[in-house]
Amino acid sequence: MYKLLLLTLMVTVWMTLHLQQTDEEAAMKLLHQGKRAVNRAAHAAALQLDRQALSEGIIRIDEAAARAAASSYLAANLQLSGNDWKPLPNSPLREPIQILVFQIIDEGVSFPYVYRNDEYDYEATLRSPGVILIIRMEHPRIFTATKPIGWEIKGVAEQVVG
Repeated sequence: MYKLLLLTLMVTVWMTLHLQQTDEEAAMKLLHQGKRAVNRAAHAAALQLDRQALSEGIIRIDEAAARAAASSYLAANLQLSGNDWKPLPNSPLREPIQILVFQIIDEGVSFPYVYRNDEYDYEATLRSPGVILIIRMEHPRIFTATKPIGWEIKGVAEQVVG
């Protein structure tokens, strides 16, 4: 009788550990998906040059076009709706993302430029005009007893001048 009770207990412990490992793997997959989305969005934003300034030989990023491109790429890659960032039914997210930082670095600084953000513990060196993007994203846990995992995902992209 005690062997049957021990077997039941061991199977319960094993299943719990297996589900926790599966949850951790799903979280890491979502983190990598979020990082790729941020990198793509920052890159798309950095490519939005102001054509008028470019015709004068000045490399300047068009802020409105850059924001629109970054928003479009984030929404498409993370399966989010419009500007409210709410997840669509097929999205791996359950909570909206938050855009914490969207900053364009172009005129008014000398390159190479060291961008520092102490609030999010981020530093990047830009050698040409570029875009800094930081978002907050949370992974819903399988076990409701544990807290969701959240990340501040950082990305940077710059123009290739040369």
